[in-house]
Amino acid sequence: QVTLVESGGGLVQAGGSLRLSCAASGRTFSSYAMGWFRQAPGKEREFVAAINWSGGSAYSTDSVKGRFTISRDSAKNTVYLQMNSLQPEDTAVYYCAAASWRGLPATKSQYDYWGQGTQVTVSS
Repeated sequence: QVTLVESGGGLVQAGGSLRLSCAASGRTFSSYAMGWFRQAPGKEREFVAAINWSGGSAYSTDSVKGRFTISRDSAKNTVYLQMNSLQPEDTAVYYCAAASWRGLPATKSQYDYWGQGTQVTVSS
């Protein structure tokens, strides 16, 4: 069992930055690929970014490329999402997830554990 707790969300103006954190506890953190998803009101939960078990590879969806960066610190059992140049369309609840995959999973069904989410609101 893995427990994930997100933090770092909040209200920010367009063009601003936030860093989300996801603290993991339970089974070996380093054996899991980690991902971030987001869900805006009335929309499906969508993939944002993933990082592999070692931190050596990462992937993000096109809409956030060049603005968002995923990283992990295995010593702290924590994964981060640095979000720069935020836009109103980035407003959503952001979820952290863990997957027992060696690659870079990008679909919800590939993930085994989920956090409770943290709200990010970007004002124009």
